[in-house]
Amino acid sequence: MEKKVSLSESVIQRDEFKRRFSLWELYRSFVFAPRAASKLIGNSKSKLVDMHFVERLQLAVTEVNGCAACSYQHTQMALKQGMSNEEITSFLSGGADFMKPEEAKAIVFAQHFADSKGFPKKYAYEAIVTEYGKKEARIILSACQVMIAGNMYGIPFSAFLSRLHGKPYKDSSLFYELGMLIVGILCLPFAIIHGFLRALIGLPNQRLDKSTRG
Repeated sequence: MEKKVSLSESVIQRDEFKRRFSLWELYRSFVFAPRAASKLIGNSKSKLVDMHFVERLQLAVTEVNGCAACSYQHTQMALKQGMSNEEITSFLSGGADFMKPEEAKAIVFAQHFADSKGFPKKYAYEAIVTEYGKKEARIILSACQVMIAGNMYGIPFSAFLSRLHGKPYKDSSLFYELGMLIVGILCLPFAIIHGFLRALIGLPNQRLDKSTRG
């Protein structure tokens, strides 16, 4: 029987950042996360988008960002949902062995969303709307928004936890890790209010890059 890896063991397997985010990027992700989470909660009841599909989208985002803590947490969730170790490993390594043809465009969009730090191209999102429909596209986007917020907070948490185990990340500092963790939590209420005000005045829960370059 395969030994279950703990969070601490999972975190110390990485020794450097795959991607690193700023406090502003973390705040911005927090602005969109509450409404996105609400969409996912609604989807868990309506089952408009399969929950396994949602999990695969979030694994794809985590793979791009390289958050050890999020990889651990979502591996446990995916296993509980019935995904195999091979399938999870494939998504966390950026492989396409288990990618379903009907989900391919959404998975590629999730990777693009993560690579753009939550500021995807407008034409990329419109392609998802065309492929899956407006309601389904909103859930796909919401899955990515919730995941990237978790990644942006989870990456400095992973680095800090690794530091506590005597294995600090390369090019990291205690100041950066604690700054992101502490100030991030302090900013969360303001970000939630910011998101609520956006909803109140009818602004969409998204930020799209309208340029056609890239």
